[in-house]
Amino acid sequence: MVKIALQIKAVLENITKLQPDGDDFRWYVKETTSMKGSRGSANLVIKCQLCSRDNSMDIIRDSIGSYNIENDNKFVTMVVFDCRGIEPVDFQPTVGFIAESSESGMKFKDVSFAEGDWTDYDENASVSVGVYELEHKFIKA
Repeated sequence: MVKIALQIKAVLENITKLQPDGDDFRWYVKETTSMKGSRGSANLVIKCQLCSRDNSMDIIRDSIGSYNIENDNKFVTMVVFDCRGIEPVDFQPTVGFIAESSESGMKFKDVSFAEGDWTDYDENASVSVGVYELEHKFIKA
């Protein structure tokens, strides 16, 4: 069992917290696995036909965290995966995040990074809000 953590780093504008929305949040990751008896690798192999080994990647539920203003522009662990024969290699933060305004506490649901940065306007506080320069990396936990 290998535990691999997904860390993110971003620049927050008038946002105190960025977090995944709910227990059914979808982590869009690309994985690779080494195949016994082969020199190549493939994306998500459930069962190796040569050795019949099951490969899996599970989310460690109590590891899911948030990115807070105190961590602005620093890498922070968002989730840890229990990897068995599979290794995540890329993360696409598309949809499903919640951002909270630092000025009014207003919550923005369905925050999407499909186009890169995310911006909006907090009408309660009359300020722009945003998450910029989102980066990620995987580390062994």
